[in-house]
Amino acid sequence: MSALPQDNWSVQAYLDYEQASDIRHEFMDGQIYAMAGASERHNQLASALNYLLYRQFLERPCQVFQSDMRVRANESVYFYPDVVALCGEADYSDDSRDTLQNPSVVIEVLSPSTEDFDRGRKFTQYRQIASLKDYILVSQNQMQIEHYTRQTTDSWLLTVMTHAEDELVLPSIDCVLALSDIYRKVTFEGDK
Repeated sequence: MSALPQDNWSVQAYLDYEQASDIRHEFMDGQIYAMAGASERHNQLASALNYLLYRQFLERPCQVFQSDMRVRANESVYFYPDVVALCGEADYSDDSRDTLQNPSVVIEVLSPSTEDFDRGRKFTQYRQIASLKDYILVSQNQMQIEHYTRQTTDSWLLTVMTHAEDELVLPSIDCVLALSDIYRKVTFEGDK
Protein backbone atom coordinates (compact mmCIF):
# COMPACT_ATOMS: atom_id res chain seq x y z
CA MET A 1 0.00 0.00 0.00
CA SER A 2 1.33 3.40 -0.89
CA ALA A 3 -0.19 6.74 0.05
CA LEU A 4 -1.11 9.39 -2.47
CA PRO A 5 1.21 12.43 -2.34
CA GLN A 6 -1.29 14.84 -0.75
CA ASP A 7 -1.44 14.82 3.05
CA ASN A 8 -4.34 15.46 5.40
CA TRP A 9 -7.34 14.66 3.23
CA SER A 10 -10.70 15.28 4.85
CA VAL A 11 -13.15 12.39 5.01
CA GLN A 12 -15.46 14.17 2.54
CA ALA A 13 -12.58 14.83 0.12
CA TYR A 14 -11.66 11.14 0.31
CA LEU A 15 -15.26 10.01 -0.30
CA ASP A 16 -15.61 12.41 -3.25
CA TYR A 17 -12.28 11.27 -4.69
CA GLU A 18 -13.25 7.62 -4.23
CA GLN A 19 -16.58 8.09 -5.99
CA ALA A 20 -14.82 9.52 -9.07
CA SER A 21 -11.98 6.97 -9.08
CA ASP A 22 -11.75 3.83 -11.20
CA ILE A 23 -9.70 2.07 -8.51
CA ARG A 24 -10.38 1.57 -4.83
CA HIS A 25 -8.55 3.40 -2.07
CA GLU A 26 -8.50 2.91 1.67
CA PHE A 27 -8.40 5.90 4.02
CA MET A 28 -6.76 6.27 7.39
CA ASP A 29 -6.19 9.45 9.36
CA GLY A 30 -5.98 11.85 6.43
CA GLN A 31 -4.05 9.55 4.08
CA ILE A 32 -5.43 7.79 0.99
CA TYR A 33 -3.89 4.43 0.04
CA ALA A 34 -4.35 2.82 -3.38
CA MET A 35 -5.42 -0.82 -3.27
CA ALA A 36 -3.05 -3.27 -4.94
CA GLY A 37 -4.17 -5.97 -7.34
CA ALA A 38 -4.66 -9.49 -6.02
CA SER A 39 -3.04 -12.80 -6.97
CA GLU A 40 -4.86 -15.83 -8.36
CA ARG A 41 -4.82 -17.60 -4.96
CA HIS A 42 -6.02 -14.44 -3.22
CA ASN A 43 -8.99 -14.23 -5.58
CA GLN A 44 -9.73 -17.96 -5.31
CA LEU A 45 -9.84 -17.77 -1.51
CA ALA A 46 -11.94 -14.60 -1.36
CA SER A 47 -14.36 -16.02 -3.92
CA ALA A 48 -14.66 -19.34 -2.08
CA LEU A 49 -15.34 -17.60 1.24
CA ASN A 50 -17.94 -15.33 -0.36
CA TYR A 51 -19.64 -18.30 -2.07
CA LEU A 52 -19.64 -20.54 1.01
CA LEU A 53 -21.17 -17.81 3.16
CA TYR A 54 -23.66 -16.78 0.49
CA ARG A 55 -24.91 -20.38 0.21
CA GLN A 56 -25.60 -20.48 3.94
CA PHE A 57 -27.37 -17.10 3.80
CA LEU A 58 -29.83 -17.91 0.97
CA GLU A 59 -32.82 -18.43 3.27
CA ARG A 60 -31.67 -16.13 6.09
CA PRO A 61 -31.66 -12.35 6.66
CA CYS A 62 -27.87 -12.18 6.28
CA GLN A 63 -25.55 -10.61 3.74
CA VAL A 64 -22.02 -11.16 2.49
CA PHE A 65 -19.98 -8.71 0.42
CA GLN A 66 -16.71 -9.26 -1.41
CA SER A 67 -14.01 -6.57 -1.68
CA ASP A 68 -16.05 -3.68 -3.08
CA MET A 69 -18.03 -2.94 0.09
CA ARG A 70 -16.27 -0.21 2.03
CA VAL A 71 -16.32 -0.54 5.83
CA ARG A 72 -16.13 2.44 8.16
CA ALA A 73 -13.97 1.52 11.15
CA ASN A 74 -14.34 4.94 12.77
CA GLU A 75 -14.87 8.58 11.75
CA SER A 76 -11.50 8.78 9.96
CA VAL A 77 -10.80 5.20 8.81
CA TYR A 78 -12.32 3.35 5.82
CA PHE A 79 -11.24 -0.05 4.51
CA TYR A 80 -12.25 -2.53 1.81
CA PRO A 81 -12.14 -6.00 3.43
CA ASP A 82 -11.81 -9.02 1.15
CA VAL A 83 -15.06 -10.41 2.60
CA VAL A 84 -17.50 -8.88 5.08
CA ALA A 85 -20.67 -10.45 6.50
CA LEU A 86 -23.52 -9.68 8.85
CA CYS A 87 -26.95 -10.91 9.81
CA GLY A 88 -29.82 -8.50 10.34
CA GLU A 89 -30.20 -4.98 9.04
CA ALA A 90 -27.18 -3.41 7.36
CA ASP A 91 -26.25 0.04 8.70
CA TYR A 92 -24.83 2.23 5.93
CA SER A 93 -23.17 5.59 6.49
CA ASP A 94 -25.45 7.33 3.94
CA ASP A 95 -28.01 6.79 1.20
CA SER A 96 -25.42 5.64 -1.35
CA ARG A 97 -25.25 2.32 0.57
CA ASP A 98 -21.57 1.80 -0.26
CA THR A 99 -20.11 2.15 3.25
CA LEU A 100 -21.09 -0.45 5.86
CA GLN A 101 -20.83 0.48 9.53
CA ASN A 102 -21.95 -2.72 11.31
CA PRO A 103 -20.11 -5.80 10.04
CA SER A 104 -20.15 -8.90 12.23
CA VAL A 105 -17.37 -10.69 10.35
CA VAL A 106 -14.38 -9.24 8.49
CA ILE A 107 -12.10 -11.52 6.48
CA GLU A 108 -8.75 -10.48 5.04
CA VAL A 109 -6.78 -12.76 2.71
CA LEU A 110 -3.14 -12.12 3.53
CA SER A 111 -0.80 -10.78 0.84
CA PRO A 112 2.95 -10.31 1.22
CA SER A 113 2.61 -6.54 0.78
CA THR A 114 -0.22 -6.10 3.32
CA GLU A 115 0.19 -8.91 5.86
CA ASP A 116 1.89 -6.82 8.55
CA PHE A 117 -0.70 -4.07 8.15
CA ASP A 118 -3.63 -6.55 8.27
CA ARG A 119 -2.25 -8.08 11.48
CA GLY A 120 -1.34 -4.77 13.11
CA ARG A 121 -2.77 -1.33 12.44
CA LYS A 122 -5.73 -2.56 10.42
CA PHE A 123 -6.82 -5.00 13.13
CA THR A 124 -6.41 -2.23 15.72
CA GLN A 125 -8.81 -0.06 13.70
CA TYR A 126 -11.31 -2.87 13.06
CA ARG A 127 -11.51 -3.61 16.81
CA GLN A 128 -13.17 -0.20 17.25
CA ILE A 129 -16.27 -1.44 15.39
CA ALA A 130 -18.69 -2.43 18.17
CA SER A 131 -20.60 -4.89 15.96
CA LEU A 132 -17.47 -6.81 14.89
CA LYS A 133 -17.35 -10.27 16.47
CA ASP A 134 -14.95 -12.16 14.18
CA TYR A 135 -11.76 -11.07 12.42
CA ILE A 136 -10.29 -13.72 10.15
CA LEU A 137 -6.89 -13.82 8.44
CA VAL A 138 -6.54 -16.33 5.60
CA SER A 139 -3.11 -17.40 4.35
CA GLN A 140 -2.67 -17.82 0.62
CA ASN A 141 0.75 -19.50 1.03
CA GLN A 142 -0.40 -22.46 3.12
CA MET A 143 -3.59 -23.89 4.54
CA GLN A 144 -3.91 -21.68 7.59
CA ILE A 145 -6.70 -19.54 8.99
CA GLU A 146 -6.35 -17.34 12.06
CA HIS A 147 -9.68 -16.61 13.68
CA TYR A 148 -9.91 -13.81 16.25
CA THR A 149 -13.15 -13.87 18.24
CA ARG A 150 -14.30 -10.96 20.41
CA GLN A 151 -14.83 -12.07 24.00
CA THR A 152 -17.32 -10.58 26.47
CA THR A 153 -14.40 -8.78 28.15
CA ASP A 154 -13.66 -7.05 24.79
CA SER A 155 -10.47 -9.07 24.49
CA TRP A 156 -9.87 -11.28 21.43
CA LEU A 157 -9.33 -15.05 21.42
CA LEU A 158 -7.12 -16.46 18.65
CA THR A 159 -7.78 -19.89 17.12
CA VAL A 160 -5.44 -21.15 14.39
CA MET A 161 -6.60 -23.82 11.93
CA THR A 162 -4.19 -25.67 9.63
CA HIS A 163 -5.84 -28.95 8.62
CA ALA A 164 -8.34 -29.75 5.87
CA GLU A 165 -10.69 -31.32 8.42
CA ASP A 166 -10.72 -28.16 10.58
CA GLU A 167 -13.83 -25.98 10.56
CA LEU A 168 -14.14 -22.24 10.86
CA VAL A 169 -17.07 -21.78 13.24
CA LEU A 170 -18.76 -18.37 13.20
CA PRO A 171 -21.52 -18.23 15.85
CA SER A 172 -22.06 -14.50 15.24
CA ILE A 173 -23.60 -15.34 11.84
CA ASP A 174 -24.42 -19.00 12.56
CA CYS A 175 -22.10 -20.42 9.89
CA VAL A 176 -19.53 -23.21 9.69
CA LEU A 177 -16.96 -23.36 6.89
CA ALA A 178 -14.70 -26.36 6.29
CA LEU A 179 -11.10 -25.52 5.45
CA SER A 180 -11.23 -28.26 2.82
CA ASP A 181 -13.95 -26.25 1.04
CA ILE A 182 -12.21 -22.89 1.45
CA TYR A 183 -8.93 -24.20 0.02
CA ARG A 184 -10.44 -26.71 -2.46
CA LYS A 185 -9.30 -24.94 -5.66
CA VAL A 186 -6.05 -23.53 -4.30
CA THR A 187 -2.73 -25.03 -5.42
CA PHE A 188 0.36 -24.28 -3.36
CA GLU A 189 3.95 -24.24 -4.58
CA GLY A 190 5.09 -27.83 -5.02
CA ASP A 191 1.52 -29.24 -5.26
CA LYS A 192 0.65 -31.06 -8.45
